[in-house]
Amino acid sequence: MKNVLSLLFIVIVSSSFAQIKLQGVVKDSIGKPLELANVIAINKDSNSLESYGITDANGKYKLSLSKNTLYNIQISYIGLKSVDETIQTKEVDLTRNFNMVSDTQLDAVEITYEMPVTIKGDTLIYNADSFKNGSERKLEDVLKKLPGVEINDDGQVEVEGKVVDKLMVNGKDFFDGDSKLATKNIPSNAVDKVQVLRNYSEVGQLSGVQNNQDNVAINIKLKEGKENFWFGDVTAGAGVAPSPNDNLYLAQPKLFYYSPKYSINVIGDLNNIGEVALTGRDIRNFGGGFRPPSNNSGTSINLGDNGLRGLTDLGDAEKIESKLAAVNFSYAPNKALDLSGFLIYNSNRLSTRQESFVRYTDSDLGIPDEETIQTGREATNQGLAKLSASYKPNVNNQLNYDILGRISDDSETNNVFSDVVGNTNQLDEAKPFSINQNVNYYYTLNETNIFAFEAQHLIKDEDPFYNVTGLKDEDAFETTAEALGLDTDQTNYNLNQERRIKSNQLDAKLDYYNILNSKSNINFTLGTILSNQKFNSNIFQFLDDGSFFDPTATLTTIDGDLLRNENDTEYNFSDVYLGAHYTVKTGKFTITPGFSLHAYGNKNTQFGVTYKDDFFRILPDFETRIQFKKSESLTLSYNMQNSFTDVTSLAEGLVLNNYNSIQYGEPELQNALSHNISLRYFSFNLFNYTNVFAFFNYNKNIDQIRSLTDFDNVIRTSTYFNSNFADESVSTFGRIQRTFGKLRASLRANFNYSKINQFVQGNRSVNESFTQTYTPELSTNFREWPNVTLKYRHRISDTNQGGDDIKYTTSAPSVEFDAYIWDSLTFRTDYAYTEQSSNVGPTESFKTWNASLAYRKDQDAKWEYQIKASNLLNIDSNVNNGSSNISVYSSETFILPRFITFRLTYTL
Repeated sequence: MKNVLSLLFIVIVSSSFAQIKLQGVVKDSIGKPLELANVIAINKDSNSLESYGITDANGKYKLSLSKNTLYNIQISYIGLKSVDETIQTKEVDLTRNFNMVSDTQLDAVEITYEMPVTIKGDTLIYNADSFKNGSERKLEDVLKKLPGVEINDDGQVEVEGKVVDKLMVNGKDFFDGDSKLATKNIPSNAVDKVQVLRNYSEVGQLSGVQNNQDNVAINIKLKEGKENFWFGDVTAGAGVAPSPNDNLYLAQPKLFYYSPKYSINVIGDLNNIGEVALTGRDIRNFGGGFRPPSNNSGTSINLGDNGLRGLTDLGDAEKIESKLAAVNFSYAPNKALDLSGFLIYNSNRLSTRQESFVRYTDSDLGIPDEETIQTGREATNQGLAKLSASYKPNVNNQLNYDILGRISDDSETNNVFSDVVGNTNQLDEAKPFSINQNVNYYYTLNETNIFAFEAQHLIKDEDPFYNVTGLKDEDAFETTAEALGLDTDQTNYNLNQERRIKSNQLDAKLDYYNILNSKSNINFTLGTILSNQKFNSNIFQFLDDGSFFDPTATLTTIDGDLLRNENDTEYNFSDVYLGAHYTVKTGKFTITPGFSLHAYGNKNTQFGVTYKDDFFRILPDFETRIQFKKSESLTLSYNMQNSFTDVTSLAEGLVLNNYNSIQYGEPELQNALSHNISLRYFSFNLFNYTNVFAFFNYNKNIDQIRSLTDFDNVIRTSTYFNSNFADESVSTFGRIQRTFGKLRASLRANFNYSKINQFVQGNRSVNESFTQTYTPELSTNFREWPNVTLKYRHRISDTNQGGDDIKYTTSAPSVEFDAYIWDSLTFRTDYAYTEQSSNVGPTESFKTWNASLAYRKDQDAKWEYQIKASNLLNIDSNVNNGSSNISVYSSETFILPRFITFRLTYTL
């Protein structure tokens, strides 16, 4: 690490000393400074673009050039005649001003090179070739090098701190805009331009009346020659693992076809080395582009997620087998109609092993410490299908329809040894499905009146099943077994639970926009949310002789009421609301005050008893945006939100979340009210290549739904109630990024504070936590030299649990290196070291190191040969230390061993 740092320092210093600055002002013919004029410097000897810049609001530009070199300086501005001058640099900095005149003839100056970055309105355009050095293979390799663009830890694309909502290729949705699928699969050599669309609106009619400042989309423009025929690549590979019985394999076809009328994308994946295109979590979070119409109404209702919630991250598995088949298409039979859709099948098989230790911090609770060893296997089979249609007969009418179907067949088996409750074998199964439909219609009556109707209908059917056997090795479970009414005269317990949750929800609204003048408009909204959920569950036991036993619980509520081992609950929710918002622009300010009036209806029926709650509430909201410049703004917003829970928190019968976690609901549970204040600032300055983003959020919850938990040994029983004590949280995120010649430096910082009231064993305590994360990063972007990225993440987590201070510190330096050698070899390697320390346990650390070497005859060669090694140090596990609201824990998770594979890639 020290050698790499020294080498990078020498390269940067030597490069800096060999440079001078060329700066000045660009003006028009009457002497007015020109903002966003493009300035490029072409080295006359090498005929290569060496530096570029864009003028700021005062017309200033600044270029870094080599000493004693002859340059061709070209300046361009829309509507003005381009400037082309020759400059000879010496040993000192130069100042040169330029004046541009009206363009009275075509092709006055031939622009030899395209600007690496240009701005047109709200669109930021990157010329991809300006940032490539030849080592790139996929779209993400290009995006990482673009100023202001990042790939976050979840694989999502971020621009100016905002997650990209939609990614398109040649203006057509790529798998409904999923950025992770695009960045991992689209070949870099097909990318011509990367267009960042800020303030993006999918409906042009609403772009002038809706607030789209947080919406960012990316459109990938393909190179000429990548249309009207198939392109992409096919990779096949094999390798060896430490175990002689493991044969490694890899097959990944990635094929694309684009034409003005239709497109087809095909992605396949079959491997057992852990390099998957989509994880099970990705599929579950794949929203398909659906957004609830009530998203900004102030109402939030949770329908719950009753699938397998314990699915493992692929990085935490010691054996993986994955399959993926995905097809995406778009077709435009005429100018008015666009059809698109996708079909995805994903299958993963994982083997897992984890050893952990949990210590409860409050000794007065009487909960014993627990050490566990868990081995498991997961099997997931998931399918998604979507069809979309958009009909635009003219500029005043647009009709959209989408339908998304989702089905999965998941199972998880675990063998768990606990030094408290002994051995258990557990099985979780679920085969949920859902159908989501969306219809939107937008109608522009005239220049001042616009109507928008949006409706979404969701059907979900979930059927999780849970089984656990064992629990007789120790006496820790006996009290719980008696409370559940189990037959205790058995060699082992065979405990089962069936559940069925059916959800049916309609979310619809009608918007009317009246444009009062060029500076203001008013919006009225009439909307509704109608939801119905049915929940059934049953806990039962199989005896040693295989017979069925239906136990009767003896467990009681806090009020002494006897609890059931079953549920039969129907929950109906309704919200009818009327909203009004006024938007006015005055100078640099855009102000949008508003409110919504809600009529809520809640009713749940359980075993013949009905609980109702009907009420009205006004929810105000407010936003002010200050637009200092075209690429600099500050936004302050406030909103009040009403949150409602799902049926499982209302069902009064017993539910097994796990053998050691039992819950029952509260049928008279009320909604929770929250106040939210946020402040957002961003600045993107192409004059000095500085990108700044900062975000602050404060949240205060009133009548927050909290759990009341009691322990019997390590077996917890929880219920829900509306807390009279407010919970608060504050989060701040900031990032600054600056480019100095070929060096890009950035610093990210996160601060999170939360105060939560918890209730355990009948006692209230306050849990306060404060987390700080700092991530400085340095990276180079040479065209001819190797490139290095240095990153350091430092995280401090401080938690106060009822008077006990717990502090965790994580330090994680990492380095990435890639080099394109002799126009044929690509070498890449990455190394990371993670160290975790605390005041409650020993210091732990682990390392990761990966490398690859690829050969192709030249950049246009069809064949590529690659050797790739993962986990070169053959580390068998990762460690993780942390704390929950009542405990501290340490865990060791076993991971994939060292894999070495040989791969062959053919490029179409």
